[in-house]
Amino acid sequence: MQLELHRFEMPLRNVFTISRGSMSTQETVIVELHHDGESGLGEAPRSSYYGHSAESISRSLEGIADDLAGYEFTTPEALWSWAQPRLSDDFFALSALDQAAHDLYGKLHQTSVFARQGLSWTNVPSSSVTVSIASIEAMVRELEGYAGWPIIKVKLGTPNDLKIMQALRQNSDAILRVDANCAWTVEETIRNSVELAKLGVEFIEQPLPADAPIAAKREVFEESALPIVADESCQKEEDVRQCDGLFHGINIKLCKCGGLTPAFRMLAEAKSRGLLTMTGCMIESEVAISAAAQLAPLLDFVDLDGAVLLARQPANGVKVELGTIHPPQGLGCGVTLDSTLA
Repeated sequence: MQLELHRFEMPLRNVFTISRGSMSTQETVIVELHHDGESGLGEAPRSSYYGHSAESISRSLEGIADDLAGYEFTTPEALWSWAQPRLSDDFFALSALDQAAHDLYGKLHQTSVFARQGLSWTNVPSSSVTVSIASIEAMVRELEGYAGWPIIKVKLGTPNDLKIMQALRQNSDAILRVDANCAWTVEETIRNSVELAKLGVEFIEQPLPADAPIAAKREVFEESALPIVADESCQKEEDVRQCDGLFHGINIKLCKCGGLTPAFRMLAEAKSRGLLTMTGCMIESEVAISAAAQLAPLLDFVDLDGAVLLARQPANGVKVELGTIHPPQGLGCGVTLDSTLA
């Protein structure tokens, strides 16, 4: 197998702000795995919060390139088991490699990733699109720009969170979801949940810091007027068990858990525990979006707007339009690289 890396700096349509900071561009690493005349694609974007840069991701993957050249490829799952000990400090790099392996396998064996899992493209939830933090007036304008989207996710973590949600509700009858990105206290979460429930908000994503005490998470879980979905608190496979009894659902992101291989296992465990299931994304191109979309038939909620937020990106793949996740076109994850789009 031959490993090829591509790095892109992708401009956003608008400045994107959450409780931890703002960004106007996103740098990403796209992995291309070559084998038997086919190639598979995967992606890992930079994330300062999780400590991964394009340089560190590239360095991790370059470190296994020679060993990978001698690897005999059979299945994505076998490659993940081989790569995980070698990339145990960089699950973003592992995820990109695993996505590429699933894409490659599908192309080699004439199947899509979701079909290989025994899934059909039915009962696929609609995706939300995200309104980021700004002034109330600016957030209302951004909301108006997403007219026709059935689900809006709102980034919060300001002194004006309830006023923001009241203003957005006055200007939209869409389903509203809230993501506080670890910015609230226990008291704020419980208090806000009551008011947000009155506004018809569907759930709250990650209100407390990931390292909040278990007692704090349990109090929110028991007292919140709305379901609480783990994001930063659910990164890897072992976290699913730990979220049971502290959250009502989990948000799986491929780059955090190490790719599609563990994501499918996490979904199976979450469902066995009665947890709501969701997949989300970073701001990333249609390479990673197309990979995450393979999970969609298994999910209760979807948030795959990462490529929608970009002004330009280097791939053609799964399209998310007005919330509709169109079925993958082609084999594997249904994605192709086109650097002229970057």
